[in-house]
Amino acid sequence: MAVSLDVEVVLLDIEGTVCPISFVKDVLYPYSVQALPNVLATQWDSPSFATYRSRFPEEYCNSREGLSAHFNDLVSRDVKISYLKDLQGYLWIKGYESGEIRCPLFPDVHPSFLKWQKAGAAIVIYSSGSVAAQKLLFQYTNSKPDADLRPLISGYFDTVNAGMKKDVSSYRKIAASRKEDIGKWLFLSDRVEEVEAAKEAGMQSLVVVRSGNAPLTEEENKKHELIASFDEIKIVR
Repeated sequence: MAVSLDVEVVLLDIEGTVCPISFVKDVLYPYSVQALPNVLATQWDSPSFATYRSRFPEEYCNSREGLSAHFNDLVSRDVKISYLKDLQGYLWIKGYESGEIRCPLFPDVHPSFLKWQKAGAAIVIYSSGSVAAQKLLFQYTNSKPDADLRPLISGYFDTVNAGMKKDVSSYRKIAASRKEDIGKWLFLSDRVEEVEAAKEAGMQSLVVVRSGNAPLTEEENKKHELIASFDEIKIVR
């Protein structure tokens, strides 16, 4: 069902919104777990890796075995904590640069980015993954002929520079970073609790229903406006 909205900024979640949840859970997470042992063996004392190691709690950052076990535990439980997300982003760099990893965007994403940009709406990203990891994901996509979508994106936010995604204050902080009124922002996410927080903050927000996402309850289906594709959004100014 088409939705016409007066919007100046589109704020986007990533996982389950612009790409399948399975890409993150079945590709990115396992890659980071597999890549970590070699990095621990070869880069433990390197300044580049030490930056990430030092962010871990003291009881883990001084032991290869301890850090590895803690990292694997956090990944297995999908814990949203900044020092884990920062290290994951670092570990993914080689995979993206080698071509082993490519983000499989849903087919409506890139055309919609172009359409929204033409309509005068800025595109901003907000994910629990680190800003560095977000930029890698949008640099190395399956889009053709342009795989790098970063030129279309005006800003990036994560749990460090914005706050947790279930917190109303996070959305107000993000909106305050730009000149547009918060009521002219549209937040798109597959997570109902995030959509509700964005709405409470004053944003417009829709729940994105994609293949592979967790099913919504009957109450959630009735309470929120749903879209299955960005093609359903028409920006009117």
